[in-house]
Amino acid sequence: MLYSRLGTTGLVVSRIALGCMSFGSRKWRPWVLEQDEAFPFFRRAIEHGINFFDTADVYSLGVSEEITGRALREFARIDEVVIATKVRLKMGDGPNRIGLSRKHIIQSCEDSLRRLDVERIDLYQIHRHHADTPIEETLAELDHLVRQGKVLYLGASSMYAWQLMKALSVSERNGWARFVSMQNHYNLVYREEEREMLPLCADQGLGVIPWSPLARGLLGGKRQRGGHGTSMRDDGDGVLADQLYDHPADWDVVDATVRVAERRGVQPAQVALAWLLSRPGVTAPIVGTTKLEQLDAAVGAVEIVLSPEECAELERPYQPHPVRGWLDGGLVLTQQKH
Repeated sequence: MLYSRLGTTGLVVSRIALGCMSFGSRKWRPWVLEQDEAFPFFRRAIEHGINFFDTADVYSLGVSEEITGRALREFARIDEVVIATKVRLKMGDGPNRIGLSRKHIIQSCEDSLRRLDVERIDLYQIHRHHADTPIEETLAELDHLVRQGKVLYLGASSMYAWQLMKALSVSERNGWARFVSMQNHYNLVYREEEREMLPLCADQGLGVIPWSPLARGLLGGKRQRGGHGTSMRDDGDGVLADQLYDHPADWDVVDATVRVAERRGVQPAQVALAWLLSRPGVTAPIVGTTKLEQLDAAVGAVEIVLSPEECAELERPYQPHPVRGWLDGGLVLTQQKH
């Protein structure tokens, strides 16, 4: 495993992060792996040298955090791993069980600490922007958590570049802890982040930790044009995948990925991850998996160095997309609503 600092911080993380949305309760999603099934993934990740684990309070409504905490205490030393979780999405009935208000953040942080069974959260991220809460209120409470020692670093996720810049400016103006990372939607078939968000992160020193690095499995090369894959998650995520990746040129990108992979004798998913790892500012793609061989393949991608010619071949078929992958009320939309 290779390692990198997260942005300009001193925090060192593995170049692959294990996404923990796949681990939790089948009551939440039918493809989720429950504890006994999930533990081998954490053990294998630790054996591979992965030290970066990303979850969220909303994943299986807290069960993912519980399993993540138990597994890391079982297979790792807590002080040697980096645990990231998130706050913002709906965690129950009632108007204050969602959002980025001071009330919801402080309650959610306490709940996440309890479920993870840790004294502090290494990277606490807002799970998308929330237009209904003044950014000053959100950032003031996040800074308070840092000063209390309950959170070490703060992260953001998919939003407009101007919203991120405003947040950074507000934090700087008030002397508050600022965001050190951006978890955004970025992969070979969705590259709109290259226009403004990635240059902003580079300029401001934020590490980039993309979600959906394999485009909901599309870049795994096992789906047919216009169809879904064969796994339970493919079936369950079919509508979501169609919302995110419905441009005809997406399949041309997939074809290019398969061609490069075949010439190299590696898997298409490894080529897609190797490309993402080569992008300026990208620290660690967040890889979710329900099969151990998928985790092994992701780790193998770290050692693959693509040539400039191969990168050009992969990038050539891309065509611009509408904004995709932001949330409003928990639903994936083609553009953010206010």
